[in-house]
Amino acid sequence: MGQVRRSNRMLGIPVSILDLAPIVRGATAADSFRNTLDLARHAEQWGYNRYWLAEHHNMPGIASSATSVVIGYVAAGTEKIRVGSGGVMLPNHAPLVIAEQFGTLESLYPGRIDLGLGRAPGSDQLTARALRRSLGNDGDDFPELLEELRAYLKPPSGVHGAKVRAVPGEGLDIPIWLLGSSGFSARLAGQLGLPFAFASHFAPDYLLPALDIYRSSFRPSEALDKPYAMVGIHVVAADTDEEARRLATSHEFQFLNIIRGRSGQLSPPVDSLDGVWSEYEKSIVRQQLSYSVVGSKQTVRDRLRQIVSETGADELIAAGQIYDHAARLRSYELLAEVARGE
Repeated sequence: MGQVRRSNRMLGIPVSILDLAPIVRGATAADSFRNTLDLARHAEQWGYNRYWLAEHHNMPGIASSATSVVIGYVAAGTEKIRVGSGGVMLPNHAPLVIAEQFGTLESLYPGRIDLGLGRAPGSDQLTARALRRSLGNDGDDFPELLEELRAYLKPPSGVHGAKVRAVPGEGLDIPIWLLGSSGFSARLAGQLGLPFAFASHFAPDYLLPALDIYRSSFRPSEALDKPYAMVGIHVVAADTDEEARRLATSHEFQFLNIIRGRSGQLSPPVDSLDGVWSEYEKSIVRQQLSYSVVGSKQTVRDRLRQIVSETGADELIAAGQIYDHAARLRSYELLAEVARGE
C-alpha cells in the first residue's frame, strides 16, 4: 500500500467497517469480491480500525457466505488493518473447524484477525437444514459451543494435553467478540469479560437495554479489564443531503423486500419509494433503520455525535449498502473525514 495509516477518531473512539459484500443488480459475486478488496484497501489508507465481514446464507445479494475465505482474501490484500468476522454464526459450525480456520488466518496474518461470533443461523429454516443444523436448535447451546471453541484456542496444558487439538489455532491470541441484537449475548459477553458488538443497524429497539445489560453484568477477564462495546450503524454519506437520501433508497428497498419475505440483489437507487411501499411498510422500514445515518458530512457528524453520546459506545462499526461502488467509496471517505474531525 505504501501509505501510513492515520488515526481515525471521533470523540475519542475508533470507527470500523462492516462489509456485507453486496452483490448489486447486474453484477456477480466476483465483482463483489473485487469491490470488497478495493474498499478494504481504501479503508486502510483512511485510517479505519478494523474491517469485518458477515456470514449470511441463501441470500442472492450477499457474497460473504464463506466468511473465513473472504477474510483471508482481504487480509492478503491489505497490510495493517484488522480483519475479521462480524460475525461467524457459531451454531452453523463445529467449534473445532472455526478454531482451525481462524487459527490458520491468525498464523498467516498475525495480530490482525478478529473472531466475532453470533448465535443466529444467518439463514432461513430450509437453509439451516442444508447446513445440517438442527431445526430444533434455538441457540441455547451457544455458551457450550463458545466454551468448546475457546478451549481449542487455549495453550496446551497437562502432561499429555488434549486428545483433540486445533492445529493451527491452539495457543494463539485471537480476540473473540460476541455479537448480538438482544440481551442474551450481551449478558454472556459481560459475564465472560469479552468485547460486545450490537447490531443496531437492523435491530435498534433493544440497543440501549442490551448495552446496560452488558455493562452491568461485566466481569473483568484476561481479555478485558472493563467493558468494551461496539455499536453497529448504517451510514450513507454524500456531498449533499439530497444525494445521500437518494443513495439510501437502495438499502431501504432491500429492507422492504426482507419484511415482505423476498430476497434479491441490491437495486439501483431511485428518487423516491413512494408508490412502492405502503405507509405501514414505510413506518416499519424507517423504524428498523432508525440507526441509519444518512446525509452530508455535517449531517452525519451531528447524528454520530448524538449516537455516541446516547450509547457511550467505545467504537462504531458502519455498514454501507450503496449500489454504486464509487458512491460507496465516497461515503466511507466522508465518514473517515468526520471520524478524524475534519
